[in-house]
Amino acid sequence: MATFKFELVSPERILFSGDVVSVIIPSVEGEMTVLAGHAPLVATLKTGILFVQTTESNGKEFFVNGGLVEVNQASATVLAEQARFIEDVDTAVLDAEILTVETRIDGAHTDEDKKRLRETLSQLREFKHVFESRKVA
Repeated sequence: MATFKFELVSPERILFSGDVVSVIIPSVEGEMTVLAGHAPLVATLKTGILFVQTTESNGKEFFVNGGLVEVNQASATVLAEQARFIEDVDTAVLDAEILTVETRIDGAHTDEDKKRLRETLSQLREFKHVFESRKVA
């Protein structure tokens, strides 16, 4: 299988850097799968799970919240506003993120900022519901 270079970067650190088979990315346009040789694009991330397939039988999951993905034929880079290893995410972490966004909505000065934050809040709540359902299953 063909591979390509992939990096997942948060403001705090690089969470992943290496050759991968594919990456499944939660974007605001919908979930997308990136393979080697993908057409160039730039997209906005939404809250969700980013899946990195490192080999035919192995992969890693990450929680991402906001940011951008840039793809070209040889590589893909995710610049996430927030990113964590999925093992580091639990209901308490998600509740804290939701509270932070709710507080930011109350302090937002423009309608555009409030709209963007409300979208993020909606995505976080939806993700929390899916995350909790997934843990039960």
